[in-house]
Amino acid sequence: MTEGLSLKPDMGRYAVWTFGSPTPEQATEIERLGYGAIWVGGSPAPELEFVEPLLAATSTLQVATGIVNVWSAPAAQVAESFHRIEDAYPGRFLLGVGVGHSEATAEYRSPYRTLTDYLDALDADGVPTSRRVLAALGPKVLQLAAERSAGAHPYLTTPEHTGTARELIGPSVFLAPEHKVVLSTDAAAARAAGRDAVGFYLGLSNYVNNWHRLGFGDRDVRAPGSDRLIDAVVAHGTAEDVAARLGEHLAAGADQVTIQVLGGWKQLLPTLTELAGPLGLTPRD
Repeated sequence: MTEGLSLKPDMGRYAVWTFGSPTPEQATEIERLGYGAIWVGGSPAPELEFVEPLLAATSTLQVATGIVNVWSAPAAQVAESFHRIEDAYPGRFLLGVGVGHSEATAEYRSPYRTLTDYLDALDADGVPTSRRVLAALGPKVLQLAAERSAGAHPYLTTPEHTGTARELIGPSVFLAPEHKVVLSTDAAAARAAGRDAVGFYLGLSNYVNNWHRLGFGDRDVRAPGSDRLIDAVVAHGTAEDVAARLGEHLAAGADQVTIQVLGGWKQLLPTLTELAGPLGLTPRD
C-alpha cells in the first residue's frame, strides 16, 4: 500500500474554487458559511505568498492549489513554500500540482515523465504524499495520483467521470472534482455564462479528449459547445437544483466537490451563501 492510499485529507464535503486568490475577508466568510477549503487556481507562482494571509484570517479553513503548474513553478521553490506554510499552519495546506495543457506550454514534451520527475523532486525535498494531490483526467494520471499522492483533483468533469475515477483509484484515495455553477433559472443566460467560462477549454486537447471518453461527440465539443455539454459541466437553476447536481459527485464517489462560482467576484459570496443551506452546510454564528 502506498502512502497516498493510506492517508486521505479531511477537508469537508464542499469547497470553493477560485481563479486567483480571494481576499482574507472573503476567506473568513467562506469559512463562516461552512465550506471546508478554498482551492486557488490560475497556476500560482511558486512562492505561494497568498496562502498565509488566508490561513491567518481563518481558524479551520484549509487552502489548496488547483493547481501549481510543473512547467512554470520549479519544484524546489514550491517545496520551500510548502514547508514555510506547513511550519506556520500545520495540516491546513494541500499542494495540488499538474502539467496543465500542451497548447499553453511551448516546452510541453513528455508530460507524464515531467510530472513524475517533479514528484521525485518533491519527495527529495520532503513534501509528503499525504499533503499533495494531482490534477488528473485520464486513467494514467489518475493511477499516478493514487500511487504518488493523496489523490486527484479533476477539473471540468461530470459525476460520471467521478464514478469512473473512483472505480479506478479505489476507495481510499482522495477525490475532489471541480464543478462550475451559475445560480439562475434563466437557462439561456446561465448557458451563456457557462460558455464564457468553458469556451477556452474547447480548444485544449486534454479536456476535449476527456469529454470524448465521457461520450460527448464532435458537435458537443465544437465551439461554442453544445447545450448538452454546457449543462453537464455547469450546474444552473435554483439553489436546490445546483445543490442536487453537486451532490451527484458525492454519490458517485467524490470526497469533496470544489465549487467554482461563475460571474465574477461579486457573485462569489452571494452564491455561496444561497447554496449553503441546500448543500447541508451549517454556518457559524
